[in-house]
Amino acid sequence: MQLNRTLTYRLHRLHKLTDLESQRAYPAATGLSISDGRCLGAIGAFGPLSINDLARQANLNKGQASRAAQALVDQGLVIKQGVAEDGRGVSLSLTREGEKTWQKTMDMITRRNHEIFGCLSPEEAEVFSRVLDRLIEHAESA
Repeated sequence: MQLNRTLTYRLHRLHKLTDLESQRAYPAATGLSISDGRCLGAIGAFGPLSINDLARQANLNKGQASRAAQALVDQGLVIKQGVAEDGRGVSLSLTREGEKTWQKTMDMITRRNHEIFGCLSPEEAEVFSRVLDRLIEHAESA
């Protein structure tokens, strides 16, 4: 098999190609960097989150998630509260301003997804989505 026909090579290439445009789209649409925007998106979609949960949901390491969370707190978009059961833990949730920026972020993510999947028919996009879900489930169980 040729390297450029392997799944991992092609997924990595697609990731790099789509990330280039996303790096430009996030600041233009939201005023946030791509990592801060992804973290805000995760907190809005799945929150409230701990730092570990944020790292997992945003596909970052714990240090990256912690720095992004603090940047979002500093911008007034996220509230960081201590968790009573764990003196070291925190809970991250959106502020009112964070909710507005989260909506802009989700609009931009939806637009980017339509751009990326625009070359596929609705049926192809659905099949591709199901295949990706199966591959992710398989990788998580391995």
